[in-house]
Amino acid sequence: MKKKKVNLRDLKPSSEKEHNHDDGHNHSASSYNFKVYIPAIISFAMLIIGIILDYFDMPFFKDGIRIIWYGAAYLPVGLPVIKEGWESIKKGDFFTEFFLMSIATIGAFVIGQYPEGVAVMLFYAVGELFQSAAVNRAKGNIKALLDVRPKEANVFREGDYKSVSPEVVNIGEKIQIRVGEKIPLDGILLSEKASLNTAALTGESKPDSIQKEAKVYAGSINLESVIEVEVTNKFEDSSIARILDLVQNA
Repeated sequence: MKKKKVNLRDLKPSSEKEHNHDDGHNHSASSYNFKVYIPAIISFAMLIIGIILDYFDMPFFKDGIRIIWYGAAYLPVGLPVIKEGWESIKKGDFFTEFFLMSIATIGAFVIGQYPEGVAVMLFYAVGELFQSAAVNRAKGNIKALLDVRPKEANVFREGDYKSVSPEVVNIGEKIQIRVGEKIPLDGILLSEKASLNTAALTGESKPDSIQKEAKVYAGSINLESVIEVEVTNKFEDSSIARILDLVQNA
């Protein structure tokens, strides 16, 4: 249940993700997504059953049986939090959310408020699951952006175009972009005109027609003829790099 910052270095483009089955799909992610909800489902079911038994004042649901039941309902969601709280105590940090949640819910058990203790920890665990799902969606969005990031640039050097990494292209150099290729770096259009797909940057699906000396941005796709561009920004300062940085640090 620890919170983790999304880091681009930990991610690979979705085109590079492993596929474990012959059908070309990896089903482990969906299986994992279901498994993380199992403890909360178990605790929720046991909590509801316990509340119903309390409501109807069932004679067998008293004293030790009642404590054991709610204790069992608490453990699936509470034990991971208690472990995290214990680890924080060993590091000298007594004010983490894990430790405070453990104290609050165990305190509820001590004073006999068993359903309340389970419910509070359950709500906390569900909140953590929602946060984890949001982080996973953010990772998916970042992977999509990494797919947009150009992998190479055709730069004019020593009288010919050479394929190099965009990171080594300098400001002022001339690059060539063929039809269907992504523009690797921000620059100024040297060709007379161009038609570009900027959907990855702007969300607009309509092609953008531009004329000579217009600005072009990394991540755009060249749709028509071969074009030439004069580089105006280093790769780390390009539009697509700035977008990735903004997403990472959002």
